Amino acid sequence: MASTEHKSSGHQRIETSNFLMIVLTLVTVLAGGAVEIVPLFFQRSTTEAAPGLKPYTPLQLAGRDVYIREGCYNCHSQMVRPFRSETLRYGHYSTAGEFVYDHPFQWGSKRTGPDLHRVGGKYSDEWHRIHLINPRDLVPESNMPAYPWLAGAQLNPAELAPKMKALRTVGVPYTDAEIAGAADEVKGKTEMEAVIAYLQVLGTSLK
Repeated sequence: MASTEHKSSGHQRIETSNFLMIVLTLVTVLAGGAVEIVPLFFQRSTTEAAPGLKPYTPLQLAGRDVYIREGCYNCHSQMVRPFRSETLRYGHYSTAGEFVYDHPFQWGSKRTGPDLHRVGGKYSDEWHRIHLINPRDLVPESNMPAYPWLAGAQLNPAELAPKMKALRTVGVPYTDAEIAGAADEVKGKTEMEAVIAYLQVLGTSLK
């Protein structure tokens, strides 16, 4: 009887103390999260690049930054889920190895517009250019905003080398030669060209 009363008293103490309940809940969530997440850091399928995966070129990297800046991820995910309905529409499901050079990766569940992970090579550069200038010229029912200013906005070549150096510190295998030549590669290029280059490489490493 005394043991039962002791257990009841301890349980009651937890339920009636907001602070204690919050602390124990956080500890439980952290422990459960660690058990699920930590092993992923040691699995080769999640830490090694997929066969054929290459780091973004300077132009593609600049386009990715514009993509993020303009909030494209708010309406488009970049994760094809392993369900038949998804793979029939978009192609092979996404794998972690395809995103090891993405910091941060663009996985997500929001789809006001279609998933973009396998869009690379699906349409021509000209199609993407028209679509970005005025989406309704190609898809009349589209509610995507237009981005005509990208065609006139020049990239800043000086920004690329520092970005690539930073990415190299977290594991992206850029060489000294690639970093040194980054500015020349994007010189005279527009943000429109950069975004298109980025879109055209999405999902192309896994055939």
